[in-house]
Amino acid sequence: MTRFRRTATAAAALAFTAAATAVLGFAGPASAHVTVNPKEATQGGYARVAFRVPNESDSASTTKLEVVLPENAPVGSVSTMPVPGWTVATEKRKVDPPIEVHGSQLTEAVSKITWTASGDAGVKPGQFQEFPVSLGPLPQVDSMVFKVLQTYSDGNISRWIDEPAPGAEEPEHPAPVLTLAAAAAPSGSAAPSAAVAKPDDDDDDDGNGLAVGLGVAGLVAGLAGLALGGLAFARTRREPVAKA
Repeated sequence: MTRFRRTATAAAALAFTAAATAVLGFAGPASAHVTVNPKEATQGGYARVAFRVPNESDSASTTKLEVVLPENAPVGSVSTMPVPGWTVATEKRKVDPPIEVHGSQLTEAVSKITWTASGDAGVKPGQFQEFPVSLGPLPQVDSMVFKVLQTYSDGNISRWIDEPAPGAEEPEHPAPVLTLAAAAAPSGSAAPSAAVAKPDDDDDDDGNGLAVGLGVAGLVAGLAGLALGGLAFARTRREPVAKA
């Protein structure tokens, strides 16, 4: 009887595992999407980010990736890192007002980056690829939304272009979002606290006068004590010593 129960329990566990694997295997590819890593950076600084691209197809490879930079947050300097087997091209657009980078006024900014696979270098089923980019100076905005088109070898295109809405669920095809935090205040720039605040001139004068008065009083008291001590000593010397 015990052996039968063990066999039934094991069979039930195997059935549950198989069902869970089937569900996860079906849901996994659908939940994967293009992301930007890391997901946070600092306003006004430079950041090295990577667009992480998983392949959701069971039979086709990812052969092209197009990343559109946000129009409301232009970046003056955009450079890419070589990805073996892929070529890269950039497109620019006019910006007004100009972007200041190291004292120079730039009237153009990169608007789109396109990576294209050469030969058999595409991202195959079950794989992912990262495409690194250096950006800066980062704009004074809360976030940057990058709209991405992912093209497969069979002609299908995944459009990761849906912008997130505050308080809403994640959209079906979310666009990668880079959150930008405000730069920390420079050291020593904070306002002085009350404990180290400079006193008013009147208070300073009153304090100095009080200190001088106390010093004079102390000196007079010291001299008086010294005089009384001297008189007592002299009196002691004049008095005869009593005989036994």
